[in-house]
Amino acid sequence: MDQQPSSPSSRKANLVGVQFQAAGQIRDFDPGPLTLRVGDQVLVEAEHGHMLGTVIAAERPAVAAGAPPPRVIKKADARDLDKDDRNRLREREALRLCLQQVRDRGLQMKLIQVEQAYDGGKITFYFSAEKRVDFRDLVRDLAHSLHTRIEMKQIGARDEAKLIGAVGPCGRELCCSSWMRDFGVVSVKMAKAQGLSLNPSKLAGMCGRLKCCLRYEYDTYLELGRALPAIGSSVESVKGEGVVTRHNILKQTVLIRRADGVEVEASLEDLVEKKVQ
Repeated sequence: MDQQPSSPSSRKANLVGVQFQAAGQIRDFDPGPLTLRVGDQVLVEAEHGHMLGTVIAAERPAVAAGAPPPRVIKKADARDLDKDDRNRLREREALRLCLQQVRDRGLQMKLIQVEQAYDGGKITFYFSAEKRVDFRDLVRDLAHSLHTRIEMKQIGARDEAKLIGAVGPCGRELCCSSWMRDFGVVSVKMAKAQGLSLNPSKLAGMCGRLKCCLRYEYDTYLELGRALPAIGSSVESVKGEGVVTRHNILKQTVLIRRADGVEVEASLEDLVEKKVQ
């Protein structure tokens, strides 16, 4: 039997991953007939118009199910880049204007960043605030002055640090602003599992929240900790019988307090039997 040629919709085309800001979300786009490489700047279809982005992943496999991905319109040329530069200048002017109006009104909000849509149809102001802010009058006056649609977006402390960027206590650029694309859940339990001091000033990042890097070695500590007897359990070792008081997970040893009050360090090889409670 002759095989029917596959329709264009049934063929799987490779997609390209595009980001619109440093360490931002990667979105998939259909490049069509274009040959694109990592680092190329492209003009793409977006929900509310066109956007200028950068290709950071080529030949991502397409997902068969669901709506077709938006397409890449073209590679950015000199005119597109010039327009983007003009947008950056307009963002600075919009930020200056908004800051002045926020001060004049005495609004308790901190402006973080301004984003001008590529086609000029919208300007988005990102801000942080401890309480609810009534910015209806502010939006009306900004729209009148800038002659475009205005959107205000309140963001949290972590997003603020990501947008602003900084150098962390490790001496390197913040992970969130340099390469992290998503914020994972971070808890004090992760610090406890790694035997870290629960000093808030030591555990807090530049955003004032728990450091994202507490997650990096957490799973490793959990895996290594499973091999050690629980703290408080009675054990027998070549160094004497006693109760486990502390773990040294990386060394894979435990501290045992003997009946005479002396504490000894024992490795897993030193343990000969764990008593049943």
